[in-house]
Amino acid sequence: MEPATSRAPRSRFVVWLHGLGDTGRANEFLADSFPTTAAFADARWAFPTAPTAPVTCNRGMLMPSWFDIHDAPITSVSVRDEEDVLRAVQSVHAMIDREIAAGTNPQDVFVFGLSQGGALGIASVLLHPKTLGGCAVFSGFLPFNSSFAVRVTAQAKKLQCGLQTPVLWIHGQAGSLIPIKEGRDGIKFLRGLGMSCEFKVYDRLGHSLEYYELDYCQRWVEKILHRSGREGLIRRVSRNIFLCSNLFNSS
Repeated sequence: MEPATSRAPRSRFVVWLHGLGDTGRANEFLADSFPTTAAFADARWAFPTAPTAPVTCNRGMLMPSWFDIHDAPITSVSVRDEEDVLRAVQSVHAMIDREIAAGTNPQDVFVFGLSQGGALGIASVLLHPKTLGGCAVFSGFLPFNSSFAVRVTAQAKKLQCGLQTPVLWIHGQAGSLIPIKEGRDGIKFLRGLGMSCEFKVYDRLGHSLEYYELDYCQRWVEKILHRSGREGLIRRVSRNIFLCSNLFNSS
């Protein structure tokens, strides 16, 4: 995908980061699954696919993965592959930066992610040099260990802008692959950095994505737009979806 050169104002941009073993193409339907409201009426969606790589927790099986995962279920003592995470973050940043360079206001850029994709989303907005519109995490986790968190924290505080990006974290009480404790610990860490975070728990939700989560997310985005005074910039035009399924693959 070649970066656009137009500096004209562009519509809202949403990056969706899929979970382990999934693909961007398989998630295209989500652009039409979000309620048709002003917040997403003119949104441009991107669905990148993670590189195919061996995954330790799945006995080295090759599958789309943003970074290696060593243990399942994921807990606070699980090993995090920090260099893998940073490489993935750089790729997400490159995608966002192309959009901004093409004329998209940073506050109109949203990063949404499920599970492993949610973990990558958190790291990406935390370390981005600009304040983005928001980040929504669905059943995610912090993708770094406590020692690495110190490094990430120092960089995030130096940049400052990433700390001002609002975060919505949705987690299921019944999830076993990524227990609710990982969600609570993640929110505690982000709030400790001074980030504006909302934590929504569904008692009967497992490790899955449900329509009511998407509904809650779109209402959260509308609240953000209202608070920032950007709701007046919403235009009711047809949605434009473009696919970036191979953006992260070298082949």
